[in-house]
Amino acid sequence: MTLAELRSLERDHVMPTYARQPVEFVRGDGCRLWDSEGNEYLDFLAGISVAQIGHCHPALVEAVTEQAARLMHVTSLYYTEPAIRLAERLAKRSVGGKVFLCNSGAEANECAIKLARRHKAGGEIVVLEGAFHGRTMGALSATPQPAKQEPFAPLVPGFVVVPRDDPEALAAAVHSGTAAVMIEPIQGESGIHPVPGAVLTAARTACDRHGALLVLDEVQCGMGRTGWLWAWEPAGVRPDVMTVAKGLGGGLPIGACVAAPAYADLFQPGDHGSTFPGGPVMAAAAGAVLEVVDDADFLSGVRARGDALRGGLERLGVANVQGAGLMLGFDVPGAAELSRRALREQRLVVNATGPDRIRLLPPLTVTLEEIQDALGRLGALLA
Repeated sequence: MTLAELRSLERDHVMPTYARQPVEFVRGDGCRLWDSEGNEYLDFLAGISVAQIGHCHPALVEAVTEQAARLMHVTSLYYTEPAIRLAERLAKRSVGGKVFLCNSGAEANECAIKLARRHKAGGEIVVLEGAFHGRTMGALSATPQPAKQEPFAPLVPGFVVVPRDDPEALAAAVHSGTAAVMIEPIQGESGIHPVPGAVLTAARTACDRHGALLVLDEVQCGMGRTGWLWAWEPAGVRPDVMTVAKGLGGGLPIGACVAAPAYADLFQPGDHGSTFPGGPVMAAAAGAVLEVVDDADFLSGVRARGDALRGGLERLGVANVQGAGLMLGFDVPGAAELSRRALREQRLVVNATGPDRIRLLPPLTVTLEEIQDALGRLGALLA
């Protein structure tokens, strides 16, 4: 089937929720993608921080294939070892406590929102300007971006918005009626904006003072993306609740909400659930990804390659390079057109998050040679 035929079928049968680029990818390997016409691309988006260990990593393919041949699904009404083992590993390698497995980042954040309301009935949830926590109604209500929220009003009430970089404003917004403060340590969908450490510290202090939960959304910035397993680790601000998804499954849909021991039993049977979460295949995939990523040498390599990418971007003269590890954004006029030209002219996959902002999220297995290659392709576009 040709790309033109696919686009015709899409117009007739697929809801128009995506502005797709005119390419059909049919194969991936590491940091490379191939389209239906045989063209090779260098992928610096990784499915928006999903292909964390590259496309079709042998360990991931083996884990998925082996599990799919044995058992795919039985629902959460029964035990399966991959799910329980994954929950154990996630809990032990984050905040302790217990885990709710789900299918996506939005679902993980919905779980965190419900957990906060279970902790303090009717309590407010404080969020930051520029945040993105998902598109389901609860997660959308925690996403203070008018273009995304206004078409779907009225939203879930009880969310309070404060500036991204003002610790005093955040502290003032938290009170005895606050159920939680919800923060992405590095905001992703708005274009890679790290939240200042002073804001994270203020949030932790205010939550402790008023008995609110500190929820850190690591959906995009977690799973080694910053060169640490979790983005909150170098800041030293430990959350009460953490959410993760995207890179957790390495390409398969899985998310998790992790609650520290003091809050691990807030939910009771019937409070929350889903049909698919923690399915054996997805849990096996996540276990394989963690086996690669959760390694000190691997993570230090991510930091080193991230430094190389940042340095190269700065030498290209682009403005406002921000982020950590292999999660970087920069400003350039006409970012949307630049991303289209990158795909068309340089066979480089990048993403525009706004009119003047480009986001780079290569697989964590990217090599220094591939980073230099990408920088050369970007340089050609900027010349």
